[in-house]
Amino acid sequence: MPAQHSADTVSATLARSRLGVWPLVFTVMAAAAPLTVVAGGATTGFAVTGITGIPIAYVLVALLLALFSVGYVTMSRRVLNAGAFYTYITHGLGKPAGVGAAFVALLAYNTMQIGLYGGFGAVLAQFLDDRTGLHLPWWLCAYAAWAIVGLLGVRRIDLNSRILATLLIAEIAVAVIFAAVHVTHPAPGGISFTTLAPGNVITAGIGAALAVAIAGFVGFEGTAVFSEESKDPHTTVARATYLALTIIGLLYAFCAWAMSVATGPTHIVDQARAQGTELIFTLVAPYLGQTVVDLGHLLFVTSLFAALLAFHNTAARYFFALGREGVLPAILGRTSPRSRAPLTGSLVQTGLAAIVLAIYAIAGWDPIVRLFFWLTVLGGLGVLLLMTATSMAVAVYFTAPGNRDHLGPGRTLLAPFTAAIGLALVVIVTLDEFATLLGVDPTSSLSWQLPATYAVAAAAGIVWALILKTIRPQSYAAIGHGANSTTIDLRPPTRVGR
Repeated sequence: MPAQHSADTVSATLARSRLGVWPLVFTVMAAAAPLTVVAGGATTGFAVTGITGIPIAYVLVALLLALFSVGYVTMSRRVLNAGAFYTYITHGLGKPAGVGAAFVALLAYNTMQIGLYGGFGAVLAQFLDDRTGLHLPWWLCAYAAWAIVGLLGVRRIDLNSRILATLLIAEIAVAVIFAAVHVTHPAPGGISFTTLAPGNVITAGIGAALAVAIAGFVGFEGTAVFSEESKDPHTTVARATYLALTIIGLLYAFCAWAMSVATGPTHIVDQARAQGTELIFTLVAPYLGQTVVDLGHLLFVTSLFAALLAFHNTAARYFFALGREGVLPAILGRTSPRSRAPLTGSLVQTGLAAIVLAIYAIAGWDPIVRLFFWLTVLGGLGVLLLMTATSMAVAVYFTAPGNRDHLGPGRTLLAPFTAAIGLALVVIVTLDEFATLLGVDPTSSLSWQLPATYAVAAAAGIVWALILKTIRPQSYAAIGHGANSTTIDLRPPTRVGR
């Protein structure tokens, strides 16, 4: 009879105490890709929705996510696990719901990460063509980034954070400089705060604006994903979450407002539709010169790369968390002996990206619309769904006797319940405006087929959890316990006797 081995806890453990507050802030803010959001997201928001209230939409979303963060970080002090959303939902709503959320998270973060390759490849190819005359296919540029991300993904997380910090500081500096130029060179009529007016909240189409805005924040919630690798995670995660949210919220609102000042509030929509992502650059070109504008374009490219690396790390850690607990094949729950990075999870994410890029390249599909735009919008919706479910789970968790202890009802019940209601409303308007967000006809089947993939993923996760309960009760019992779970041993069993 085979003897049962204990798990290899060294190879199933992430690196400890590698990330302080600011390195963690840089890691998750890089996923949000501030310059990409400012140059692409805000401009697209003006153009797609046709309303001028994008700046106030960023403010409203930041406030809503601050409310979400109250319960989120309170839960992070109780449960340390690279699975984050999956783990919190497990503890609050039960193991089947948790595994359903895990499958949604895998789909969301992988689509977000892989979709970014389309934007990176197309933008870099265009940049090289314009500046050097070098004609390269978008997919070749995308695969270059893919190779570097794959290499860094299995290296130490603190090395990744230093790279991300360097890129992030540079792109934020450029975004702020550009915004300052916009404000100091206003359109005729002077500086106007019209686009920040609270009255824009009741403007028709604000639902789509909120959906666009919330997509720009996706990534900040990743602080809890790196909790096992943080220094003093009980305080580091909370501080990093609030800092990241505050910085990007202020940056988005300020930069979007500044663009409306430079064009004039009545012209921002038309200018955004006419110039697209070039708007932020053309507005500063007369005052800063071509060299600075070229630097801005280059940092736009590196912003996309930073987001690629950050989302790769997040997706890899979800694979790791599920492999360690036996929900997915146990080999995913192994880390590199040297870097303690999630080795197999990283390689799987890299492999998935390679396959999708090959399909798009062979089929000749548009990398901007079909890959970058569609998949990142879909990924943003998935994270929004997870935030909503997590807020509900946190509130339910703290209603159980003994879980609240000395914590007041504000942090454990009021904030998460209120956040769940607010986020659910954003989910509803996002689904209602999904065709608009995709840029397709309202009658297009894509408007329901793409969101439906999350329903399929959640259902598959729930069914799989129930199957595990029957066929592998030990794995089922370990769901949501993180580093304290009993993982499946990969070593061949030792035979005792005959």
